Amino acid sequence: MSKIKFYFILLIGVITVISCNKSNDDIEVTPPKPYAEQYPKDIALIETFLKTNYISVVNAPGETKDQDVTIAKLDADHTVSIWDQKVYALKFRKVELHGIIYTLYYLVLREGTGEKPCNVDDVFTSYNGKYLAETTTDNVTTITSTQFEEVINPSGFVNLFGYIRGWKEIFPQFKSGDAVSNPDGTVKYTNFGAGVMFIPSGLAYYNTGNGTIPAYSPLVFSFKLYKIKRSDIDNYRIVNGLVVTDPDGVLSYQEDIDGDGYVWTTGELPRDAAGNLINPNPDDTDGDGTPDFLDFDDDGDGYATRGEVKKADGTYYAFENIPDCDGNLPTDKKKKRHLDKECHKMSQ
Repeated sequence: MSKIKFYFILLIGVITVISCNKSNDDIEVTPPKPYAEQYPKDIALIETFLKTNYISVVNAPGETKDQDVTIAKLDADHTVSIWDQKVYALKFRKVELHGIIYTLYYLVLREGTGEKPCNVDDVFTSYNGKYLAETTTDNVTTITSTQFEEVINPSGFVNLFGYIRGWKEIFPQFKSGDAVSNPDGTVKYTNFGAGVMFIPSGLAYYNTGNGTIPAYSPLVFSFKLYKIKRSDIDNYRIVNGLVVTDPDGVLSYQEDIDGDGYVWTTGELPRDAAGNLINPNPDDTDGDGTPDFLDFDDDGDGYATRGEVKKADGTYYAFENIPDCDGNLPTDKKKKRHLDKECHKMSQ
């Protein structure tokens, strides 16, 4: 096994453990149930929640509370459920994973006016997180939603690559906003994307509790997407016990070959009962099992991508100007040289 593949496999194991986790001391692990057994319980809980609660949204452009969300049980004054309301589009994504097809519901409060992140980009976001559970008292079963985290004033970007699958599926459906500088040096954001996502536990923490979140808990996140930062996270490796990156000069979203806004690792692609990939990774040019956004050699020609996308003076080409093997801008019939296995040219 090559060192690159070893580090890649080791990295995925590290991310699985630390994703969206504050402290390993807070993790509670219970024996895993079959995903096909747990998912029907999760989706029933989510859909019941959507049909028995209402939503109200603050519309206050330019203010911190803009797009703040309140979700509460239906009552005499609020009789239209999230499921039935028509003000905000209730959408869903189908996610094939663990040998089953998940339905991942989300509400579009506002799409946003800026750029959409790729699912491995950095996002600057505020959010409110709750977990769902059923409680039974005197033979009466009710659904409870318990807040576990609320980030109102984010201090920095978070990278979607290391976060739960639900986040990576939903954030690319929204756009960033506009930054407005205040006289005191602070920044406020307007026209940002805002939404609510309802995540089955199989696309969240599943049997691994996280902090105060119990195992097998469906999650509800309301969020605001203020700003994005494009990542270039190629060639993860372990140095002195730490995960470090070695960017290859091509941003991760530019390595989304099929242009769907998502790139995936082999471990995230759906598999059948025997563990075989149901579909090959469309974002893996050389088919070596490492997608381009993590591969030091995208086309498998033995020449590092980083060298193939540089000019003779050692600076990087702009992505749109990376030439084909003949030094021309690629056409539909010719590939950029770092994606052409027959092209062996470095920094020329």
